[in-house]
Amino acid sequence: MAAEKICKTVHQYNQSPISQEDMKKLQEIATDYSKVKNFVYARFGGVGSLSKIYPGYTVQKEMAKTGLREELGLPSVYFNLAILDAVGEIKSQWTRIKTELSAKINSNPGFTDDERHYLRFVLKISNAFEMVLNRSEVKMKPDVQARYDLLKAAADTQKLNNYLCRQTRKLLIRLHTDKEDGFGITERAYRYKDHGIYITIKEKRRRVFVRLTDNNQYSRQLYVKLYPDKRGLEIKAPIDVGVRVHEDYTNQVGLALGMYTMLVTDKGHVYGDKFGKLSSEISDWVWDQNSKYLQNIHTHPGRKKYTDRKNRLTEQLHSYINKELNRFIQEEKPRTVYIPKLPRPGRYGGDKKANHSVTMWQRGYIRNRLRQKCREHSIEYVEVFGKEISVRCASCGSLGRKDGGIFTCPSCGIKEDIKVNAARNARKRGMGETPKFWCEKN
Repeated sequence: MAAEKICKTVHQYNQSPISQEDMKKLQEIATDYSKVKNFVYARFGGVGSLSKIYPGYTVQKEMAKTGLREELGLPSVYFNLAILDAVGEIKSQWTRIKTELSAKINSNPGFTDDERHYLRFVLKISNAFEMVLNRSEVKMKPDVQARYDLLKAAADTQKLNNYLCRQTRKLLIRLHTDKEDGFGITERAYRYKDHGIYITIKEKRRRVFVRLTDNNQYSRQLYVKLYPDKRGLEIKAPIDVGVRVHEDYTNQVGLALGMYTMLVTDKGHVYGDKFGKLSSEISDWVWDQNSKYLQNIHTHPGRKKYTDRKNRLTEQLHSYINKELNRFIQEEKPRTVYIPKLPRPGRYGGDKKANHSVTMWQRGYIRNRLRQKCREHSIEYVEVFGKEISVRCASCGSLGRKDGGIFTCPSCGIKEDIKVNAARNARKRGMGETPKFWCEKN
């Protein structure tokens, strides 16, 4: 059986500064790429074009007749890819709209079961959803039509269709991009050679050569991001990598995620003890810089230096996070990782600086990187029920109290670090070892 593969993005960079002339040629492609996407958004982003974006070939045919490619002088490899990118983002928006509509339907107490059934059916059947939004008669294949007619007979369809149209208008956003700093590129438009890459430009039979920092070569769709101020670029290449299987990775590990200590295991092992210090330094610096900027917003010369330094500090923090996650995997050798599923971050009282620190917390990045690394090493990643996980005793399941980073259980008298107790609870909940009376109460 073939080894399992997962997708991973790798990055390539220019070795030496790109000449201003060549950078200008690459920027022309990025600008035109953005214009094509905005044209597609404007023309096919509304309800009237729902039938055209699936699977999207109709959009390509209509775009070919507009004469936009000839007007811009953009090579077809970029023109067609910009169309597909825009169509993909339009499809993503419609997926989001359907998901949010479904949530609204489920949470609306004013609907009967028959009305919810009808609305869910319309959302599920793309043709029906499209016809309802365009105020046209719903006509489908005979077997699907028969089911629709039954649901229609049991509900006030005019009221429900009006509801769908009204809510869709609220959720639908006219997509637009002002970014002109990058473009997608297919294998037909580039060639690796001479320790670099040759990129097709708008001039016929001409390519821009960029020397790279490595000799890696890829044969798939890439994304080129430009940094004109630095006279540089970044190439993002999605690659398939084989999943590694470790026979000696057999441990079941519970984890607790923290703002100051990155990870603590159920055995009390700490990973990322400098995370809080590094994160606080970035948070305090950003807070200070934003305060100064707001005080002099009308006379401030710009934020380029601020943005560059913030990016450097964030990259350093991300590098530290990845190093500690790699160390965690190598030392703990987990077969399964259990981590609490936390709620979305909210506001914490009236302390604006505390809210700012929570906002700057990299918990989403940590979880995403941990999940990705678990996939790469065939480690099972399990999110467990997170309610009261830090105030329940991992030994007996009773409610306890937290004081100064220590959890104390009034029932069994145990005293333990808060994070260790939470990590032990995560492991127990993941392995189904939660005390019986706690399960019965909840």
